[in-house]
Amino acid sequence: YTPTRQDFNQYMVPVFAPAEFILVRGEGSRLWAQNDTDYIDFAGGIAVNALGHAHPVAVNALIEQGKKLWHVSNNYTNEPVLVLAKKLVESTFADKVFFANSGAEANEAALKLARKVGLAKGKSTIVAFNNAFHGRTLFTVATGGQPKYSQDFAPLPSGIIHVPFNDLDTAKAVIDDKICAVIVEPIQGEGGVLPADRAFLQGLRRLCDEQGVVLIFDEVQTGVGRTGSLYAYMDTGVIPDILTTAKALGGGFPIGAMLTTDTYAKAFVVGDHGSTYGGNALACAVAGAVFDFINTPEVLAGVITRSQRMLDKLTQLNQTYQVFEAIRGKGLLLGAVLKPEYANNAKDIVSLASEQRLLVLVAGGNVVRFAPSLVISDEEIDEGMARFGRALQQFVHHTPSK
Repeated sequence: YTPTRQDFNQYMVPVFAPAEFILVRGEGSRLWAQNDTDYIDFAGGIAVNALGHAHPVAVNALIEQGKKLWHVSNNYTNEPVLVLAKKLVESTFADKVFFANSGAEANEAALKLARKVGLAKGKSTIVAFNNAFHGRTLFTVATGGQPKYSQDFAPLPSGIIHVPFNDLDTAKAVIDDKICAVIVEPIQGEGGVLPADRAFLQGLRRLCDEQGVVLIFDEVQTGVGRTGSLYAYMDTGVIPDILTTAKALGGGFPIGAMLTTDTYAKAFVVGDHGSTYGGNALACAVAGAVFDFINTPEVLAGVITRSQRMLDKLTQLNQTYQVFEAIRGKGLLLGAVLKPEYANNAKDIVSLASEQRLLVLVAGGNVVRFAPSLVISDEEIDEGMARFGRALQQFVHHTPSK
């Protein structure tokens, strides 16, 4: 039995609209479909496949741990989870780690912890930002600032205020002694690859310090080398109180984590929160190997050189086809923002790119997003950009400007 794309329509709950082809194997930043058509991967499983596909470091860690111990529940501990926790603590501001399966669960843990800390002082309101994305659980979807993801699921958890991103004055007007937490992405990923200004983040840190508010950085998309730093906060002059990480952490194996300091971690006691699979030995073994590989000066510096190569190529293509008004982001999380006359056409470009055997993403509706492997080769970048150029040529040829 060989599955077909029709099987998706027949058997799967219709919350996704995947491409018509089915991918069956990958190596590096190339993928192959059932008919052996090859694709260059600039999507990275949405900023997940930090080492590309079938990287020996991840594969070997998985096989080695798979022969020993898969899962024991949190009634017991295991070696890979302790090794990974130690690495995360020693490499960041954090003193303590909580493991989960996804970014949404890491954010859920962060928000629950912040609420518990705040409630001890009689405050419970959370400040979040318009256009943010923090996950698909009811709490995280309510915290995210995109009504399209939450409006059909009311009543939503209450006590959440949304204010404009990168607007410190408005934030200052609402962050008072009734606020328990502020949650912010250093770069809004789903919201359009929109970086936070350094001054904005530094201002939030000052406001939180003045009012005794917990500052949460959602680094689900920006963490583990994506921006050229191990975590994006390291480049901002700001240290958060809680940080969430997932996506690239496992290089494709599902894992998420919440990092925090002893000051806040002690608010949780046994039984306050949990996760059956969180801290799973297989996941932590793979994540530990991926983390070690990425957390080196060579790989992190390589993110910056690869980023510049992609930026140069995108700029050249835009000089030819003139469809983007800006290219923004950092490291290997880049967004090409469509000009107003093409603002509704991002999905068309993604579709044309896949016809040219290139995988790219949409963000924020009018942005083409790139989140490739952190170790993508120059040859793969060049070939992918050549394919993207052919997609843009088709797009301009077939799309009348408004």
